[in-house]
Amino acid sequence: MKEYTVAVVGATGAVGQKMIETLEVRRFPVGRLVPMASARSAGQTVEFRGRSVEVIEARPEAFEGIDIALFSAGAKVSRALSPEAVRRGAVVIDNSSAFRMDPEVPLVVPEVNGETALSHKGLIANPNCSTIQMVVALKPLYDRFGIERIVVSTYQAVSGAGGKAIEELLDQTRARLAGGAVSPSVLPVASLPVHHPIAFNVLPQVDVFEDNGFTKEEMKMVNETRKILNDPEIAVTPTCVRVPVVTGHAEAVYVETKRPFSLDDVYGLLRSAPGVALVDDPASQRYPMPLEAEGRPEVFVGRVRRDLTHPRGLNLWVVSDNLLKGAAYNAVQIAELLVERGGLP
Repeated sequence: MKEYTVAVVGATGAVGQKMIETLEVRRFPVGRLVPMASARSAGQTVEFRGRSVEVIEARPEAFEGIDIALFSAGAKVSRALSPEAVRRGAVVIDNSSAFRMDPEVPLVVPEVNGETALSHKGLIANPNCSTIQMVVALKPLYDRFGIERIVVSTYQAVSGAGGKAIEELLDQTRARLAGGAVSPSVLPVASLPVHHPIAFNVLPQVDVFEDNGFTKEEMKMVNETRKILNDPEIAVTPTCVRVPVVTGHAEAVYVETKRPFSLDDVYGLLRSAPGVALVDDPASQRYPMPLEAEGRPEVFVGRVRRDLTHPRGLNLWVVSDNLLKGAAYNAVQIAELLVERGGLP
């Protein structure tokens, strides 16, 4: 099998590290790994296949000879360096929000719309973590019954806000348990002037607010879902909430289908859906939970039940590791799809 020179931009960050781990676990045909990061992180090392690999500074010229570049260094870096990587012949799979809504850039979840990746012009976008797990769970239902409306409330882990948010949760928890005070500085949004504690708390704000009263995270779920499903008419109403969990996003999802469904059909579709693990046994109190999803690539679905008030209403509980399927694993899956189906130069 042909081997590829693979760059991971943001290699020292939480998602970048997961990308490197996933490349190894999935036995992706990496001939040479080129970990990249900011100038201040250059010189550090990452572990790959039992050896230490030095991190280099992410600069335009560093992409010479790169076949695939996995980006997870934020939208600003992606906007600056992704075109440089593409210009030098790399195919970029970008985990930031920079290009997701660009009509020229495929927004890809392999289990849902993998074929769109093959139309790339050098750049492919990885969707938002919350969107990914929701559309994986809903795709089989969408195909069989159609979906008119989605109402989703998320319970998002702090790792989605980066390493400093994880540290803040752990530090605040220790302080609270010891009877001490906390001084939040990261959540809900580090760049804003007001911060709230996350330990023993929930924050009904993920990202900044927009003029319509929804947050940027919530609007990502609206717009990305429509693009991925190629359905600009589907109604999506999200509320995104940060909870004191380190890893693993959970979502309460309510959908109204276009056509009638039976629960037996729903269960059958979910059991056979690619990337979905059905965990739904109320009698034994078995349902998806972030602790059990951590480190797993699947999207877990449970608490499946018909709505009490709408004849075509269905409720689901959806959980996934936001650093894996919500980011790193999905990106590597896209790269695998390109290798398998001839989508690389």
